Amino acid sequence: MDSVDDVTDATAAALSPVPEPQPAPPATVLTPVTPVPTASDIEVYRGLFQSMTGYDGTAAADGQVPLQVIKNLQKKVAQFHLSYKFAIDELTTKIEILQEEFEHTHDYSPIEHVRTRLKTMDSIIEKVQRTGIRPDVDTVRARIRDIAGVRITCAFVADAYWVAEMLTRQSDIEVIEVKDYIARPKPNGYQSLHLIVTVPVFLSDHTELVPVEIQLRTIAMDFWASLEHKIYYKYDRDVPAGLVAELTEAADAARALDAKMARLRDQVRQLD
Repeated sequence: MDSVDDVTDATAAALSPVPEPQPAPPATVLTPVTPVPTASDIEVYRGLFQSMTGYDGTAAADGQVPLQVIKNLQKKVAQFHLSYKFAIDELTTKIEILQEEFEHTHDYSPIEHVRTRLKTMDSIIEKVQRTGIRPDVDTVRARIRDIAGVRITCAFVADAYWVAEMLTRQSDIEVIEVKDYIARPKPNGYQSLHLIVTVPVFLSDHTELVPVEIQLRTIAMDFWASLEHKIYYKYDRDVPAGLVAELTEAADAARALDAKMARLRDQVRQLD
């Protein structure tokens, strides 16, 4: 049996006020850190700004740029991008015509799907820094030839070469450079057929020959390249050695899959 003292203590404890719950400490808010532009960044921006507007920003006494100069810059940037966008439009029209022709007059189309890409000014500036070229518009136009890009995905390796041949034999397309990463994959296993071509863009008062990068690859190659890009982006290009080794093995598997699918297609064709 409990003693009187035990009962008294228990009663006192039961009747004592319940302490109010304390508020939870405020959650820590992580503010994204905005990268501080380096001196190199500023020089690239200044060089492109001056070559597009003709305005020397360093000459401004108060550091303020006139509003009209800013408007002129916006117009120049839009004009700079437009010719590359129009080149993409011209090229995709050619591809769509081929694709539609095959779908309506043949049993099979070698073109599975098409994607396009237009580099942003930030991407262009990053490439200017990486390559060390002069930060002016004329040099960028001459030296950076993948501002406009078109990627064509095919079912089979032979189709990639076939589509490339159909495009490059058109009279208004000129081939500037070919990099065959299918025949000679990169050390990490990357495979794709890269072409730099010029496409005529017919404007109101003149014609421009605009460079476009065409990438042709199989579905397996595209799947591998997409995964590789995500991994390198996640690790900021500092990918652990184990993952790099697995990516290389996966590239070998993709290559073997392409070869096996081609053999199966050939066997099916022999039955016809």
